[in-house]
Amino acid sequence: MMRRPAWSEQFTPDALKTLKPCLPLDDISAEWAWGGSTGKGIKVAVIDSGIEGSHSAVGGMLRGGVSITEGRNGLEYSEAPHPDLFGHGTACAGIIHALAPECELYSVQVLGSRLTTKGMVFAAGIRWAIENGMNVCNLSLGTPKKDYFGILHELVDQASFKNIMVVTAANNMPIPAFPSVFASVISVASHDVEDPYLFYYNPTPPVEFGAPGINIRVAWLDESWITATGNSFAAPHITGLVARILGKYPDLTPFQMKVILRGLSANMPRIKNASTKERRAVSVKNADAGVGRP
Repeated sequence: MMRRPAWSEQFTPDALKTLKPCLPLDDISAEWAWGGSTGKGIKVAVIDSGIEGSHSAVGGMLRGGVSITEGRNGLEYSEAPHPDLFGHGTACAGIIHALAPECELYSVQVLGSRLTTKGMVFAAGIRWAIENGMNVCNLSLGTPKKDYFGILHELVDQASFKNIMVVTAANNMPIPAFPSVFASVISVASHDVEDPYLFYYNPTPPVEFGAPGINIRVAWLDESWITATGNSFAAPHITGLVARILGKYPDLTPFQMKVILRGLSANMPRIKNASTKERRAVSVKNADAGVGRP
């Protein structure tokens, strides 16, 4: 039996919780959220191992980026074109592009050929994305080292204050990793349903959303494709949808985005087509239960 990535168990059918809708916040549809949007004009930083810009899965949408390494005299930055050193970043970029085909992709290369990095290089990648006007950051990486708790917390808070959406993958192991456990990010783990648009909300964070990430086909190096499993591949599904939504509503804040995603989650009962009487009944039931009260 395949071992599931950690933090994904809450999105299994037996554990999944049905949410209680709170009208009118949860009375929204995918058509309202991203209908007609392709993510055009939205800058998405893939902070990872690089992006193979020539891969068909990326659709020619790589618009730039930076490679950050640790040199003798400190951190070194190069904005020259660079390859994907592993394949991981291309996989994430391909998923994002499939969902938001006109969003602009930026490769922030912080991971090396072994898919590892130093904490300060990782932090520098987030800082570059903030300082260079990204709208969304995809972080399919993290660190359990408490030495970096403070700097990563500060950076994702800075991003949130600038209305930059930071989407993070939960650790594949049952160990909290930063920054995915912070409240200012959109944290994601895996479920095993193949529909790229189907995602769940978990009302008992730190992991908030579940998206496809188990046995999915992803782009890899040299125009290849592989079947892979990991929370790393769940996060870019949410990133792509966030880019689509921002393409239509560019002034949304991170907390507004979380409310929208919650309302669109597959475990939120659909009430859009309910009669007026049924909708009032839901409102009364929620009021009696204290839902929506301060």
